[in-house]
Amino acid sequence: MIITVTPNPSVDRTIALDSLRRGAVQRATDNREDPGGKGINVSRALALHGTATTAVLPVGGHYGRMMTDLLGEIGLPVRPVPITDSIRANVALVEPDGTTTKVNELGPVLTDAEIDALDSTVRDAVSGGGVGGSGSGSGSGSSTVDWVVGCGSLPRGLGVDYYARLVEQCRDLGVKIAIDSSGEPMTHALAASPDLIKPNREELAEAVGAELGTVQAVVDAAHTLNTQGIETVVVSLGRDGALLVSGDTVIHAKAVITNPLSTVGAGDSLLAGYLHATVGGASPADAMRTAVAFGAAAVCLPGSQMPTPEDVAAIHVDLTESPDPALPLTD
Repeated sequence: MIITVTPNPSVDRTIALDSLRRGAVQRATDNREDPGGKGINVSRALALHGTATTAVLPVGGHYGRMMTDLLGEIGLPVRPVPITDSIRANVALVEPDGTTTKVNELGPVLTDAEIDALDSTVRDAVSGGGVGGSGSGSGSGSSTVDWVVGCGSLPRGLGVDYYARLVEQCRDLGVKIAIDSSGEPMTHALAASPDLIKPNREELAEAVGAELGTVQAVVDAAHTLNTQGIETVVVSLGRDGALLVSGDTVIHAKAVITNPLSTVGAGDSLLAGYLHATVGGASPADAMRTAVAFGAAAVCLPGSQMPTPEDVAAIHVDLTESPDPALPLTD
């Protein structure tokens, strides 16, 4: 069982365009709406591949009602936390070559009582095996919680140290935790030493204060975090695939994508693939192969759609445990 925590969920609107022309009136060639937020995307991908999951998220306002409907349509087990403010809607403008321009709203302001409710909901989900409550589906029974995953930006009022507090909460509860965020929330989380982080290259560079232009630079940066108590660092590298660094283990996996449609949610899908394989007992190499297949498959789908087993099976992944340290990374 994997519990995801998405403090700042969104309804994701994806609008396809022939090209993006600033200042011009344009007509969409397609559009779709998906339940969004990084943790929700992770849960959606996990559920499609048969890994038990429950999503914890605040829900309120017009977009909260839309979110509830969207999650209900896919039957994802959730533990909703009612809030007064409306959650946000994010817009992605996608061009034919997969280039994506995103506009993310700020999200709601959480009150102290709502923050307490979020904390207690996570605690109850871990203690109760993560079984989803009323709203958008239900679990099929209690099971041991393997991971808690804290993902994405934070709504106002929650405090930039939220993920650090979540790491400490999970440590007290005896469950592993993965964090995927950026900026100050990630900086605070790193100081608390989660078991796993999944930054992209820019986020990792920000965390260590260095330019990361080669594979070796990324490996060195990840090793720095290993020595600070973070056991596993999985770095998404866009077209260059992904790297896993954990102690002496370094694995590079990459897939060639010939028909990209949208990069929205690809990193979330990659993280879901890694966790899906890990809880299934896969080796680090096999987990990375699965992770990159998940991420690449997501890029081949419209909007923030998550890949099915058939989508993932169509992806070929090249993997090495001895990557060229001088290999330059794509800008």
